[in-house]
Amino acid sequence: MAHITGGRFLIHRLSPPPASAFLSHRHQHAPVVSEQSAFIPPHRLSIVCQCKWIQDDSTNHINTADNGRRRSKLFSFFPKSPASVSSVQDLFEFICSGPLLDKVGLTREKITESIDVWLLCGAKLARLFKLNELYLNDAQKVRFYHYYIPVFLWCEDQVSQHRGLFADAEEIPPLVIGFSAPQGCGKTTLVYALDYLFRLSGRKIATLSIDDFYLTAEDQAKLREANPENRLLELRGNAGSHDLGLSVETLSRLTKLSREGVKMKIPRYDKSAFSGRGDRSDPSTWPEIEGPLTLVKDDGSAYTELKELYQELYTMFSAKPKLLPSRPSLEQDTLKPSAILFEGWMLGFKPVPPEVVRAMDPQLEIINKNLEAYCDSWDKFVNSWIVIKIKDPSCVYQWRLQAEVAMRADGNPGMTDEEVLDFVSRYLPAYKAYLPKLYEEGPNGSDPRHLLVVEIDEGRNPILGN
Repeated sequence: MAHITGGRFLIHRLSPPPASAFLSHRHQHAPVVSEQSAFIPPHRLSIVCQCKWIQDDSTNHINTADNGRRRSKLFSFFPKSPASVSSVQDLFEFICSGPLLDKVGLTREKITESIDVWLLCGAKLARLFKLNELYLNDAQKVRFYHYYIPVFLWCEDQVSQHRGLFADAEEIPPLVIGFSAPQGCGKTTLVYALDYLFRLSGRKIATLSIDDFYLTAEDQAKLREANPENRLLELRGNAGSHDLGLSVETLSRLTKLSREGVKMKIPRYDKSAFSGRGDRSDPSTWPEIEGPLTLVKDDGSAYTELKELYQELYTMFSAKPKLLPSRPSLEQDTLKPSAILFEGWMLGFKPVPPEVVRAMDPQLEIINKNLEAYCDSWDKFVNSWIVIKIKDPSCVYQWRLQAEVAMRADGNPGMTDEEVLDFVSRYLPAYKAYLPKLYEEGPNGSDPRHLLVVEIDEGRNPILGN
């Protein structure tokens, strides 16, 4: 285990998940990772890159005690002059102050045992977002060490539990993790980070959004014409504006993509098309995934790269390892189950009694009826759930506005401020009708053992929830 002493840590053995997992992406059987994950279409990548916590040098509201840490300047490159780096002990204490630890089953002892993994994940995430890990400000440290890494470790545990359900000789299907989160709350960036960490750990990953299954612009126009008096179906978004047949076909094929060399394309949707009204992307631009999306074998060949990165990290934190990790044994079970990350703003919503929606908004009645088919089409595929909980749906206005401003600033077409307000107003009835039930009962068919609820504030940072 790792011992932390006087701001330094000494590694005696690796605790699961092994740090070597994060270097296995160079092995011939593991997926190749680029910094621009296939999950983010080019016109949406700018939204990730322009997140306030990345761009802003000031600290957002964070729910930890002020311990007097100096706010350091943000660099997107390595400075020439030496940096003042917090000790590993300081970082350990910062990690332990996070609001999600109890929810994801982490204690100080477990964090101590896996501090090497936290360091590796933090360094990799910093480089993914083109930040200098020596100069992270509080907002960036919160996002990495209080949010993305704890959620990733929870997901890894879910994958391990999923692996344990099958005998060694059985074919293990990928674990489907569903993310239910309101628009603009940062789910795209969260999944982007998780996708990257999963791939670095040697897993094959497929990422999907319910947005990928919106009707084409032509079919959306037909839906609008068939419901001329219902503004909730005028534009994409609510139940009824998705191609459920395409979604079921895609999810079914992905979960059964087990043959070597078999390829399939994953649909994508271009929200910037038609001045922000959107349209399905041309199939020639859809990302392609190759099977088997079941198990990836890691034979331990990443040891050399692991050793190099460890030396780099120890130099960075002015710490020296007492013993480098041993070369992984080929006799160990190094078969890695894969995962599918499936996200959406209304994923997991359940219909409510007709009289409830009728009293709330009569136009919501048809949405409520359509939602019945969604539960049968989507929720049955999800094994584990992550629900991002917000206190007030009105936050969606500001978050969506920020996203559209980022798109326009990057030279991509997008909605005007007025169009954003009109667009989001069409989602609010569904939020008000379905979020309370989602937060109270969980998604349809969810198991509390496989459900993680993360409550966030207006700055999209995790907080201590109920």
